[in-house]
Amino acid sequence: MHTYRIGGAAALLGVSADTVRRLVDGGKLTAARDGQGHRIIPGPALAAYARQLHRAARESTGSSARNRFSGIVTDVTLGDVSAQVEIQAGPFRVVAMVSRESAEDLRLEPGVPAVAVIKSTNVVVERP
Repeated sequence: MHTYRIGGAAALLGVSADTVRRLVDGGKLTAARDGQGHRIIPGPALAAYARQLHRAARESTGSSARNRFSGIVTDVTLGDVSAQVEIQAGPFRVVAMVSRESAEDLRLEPGVPAVAVIKSTNVVVERP
């Protein structure tokens, strides 16, 4: 079974290590101690907590797309027909090619909030 130290769990959840410590102390996240006395979180427990967070935050959007990344537009490069839009969504950089007309209609420019909605039939999963 894969386990995570407090800092690793925090990075995966997108929160601070102190927040993860409070979750453990409050009984919302299971942890044990390793041989050195460091708290470790079992992978299945972390996955269950992350799944619970997702379900609590999910709202009906009227869309069949399930992958939504809220963030801020960091760059827009307009071409003659298309536009490259970069969004920083938490620790993730999402780059999309959209029509120039769409970028202009949405008034996309650095600093505005945006949501990258991704629907794909091909997703590559890698392990670090």
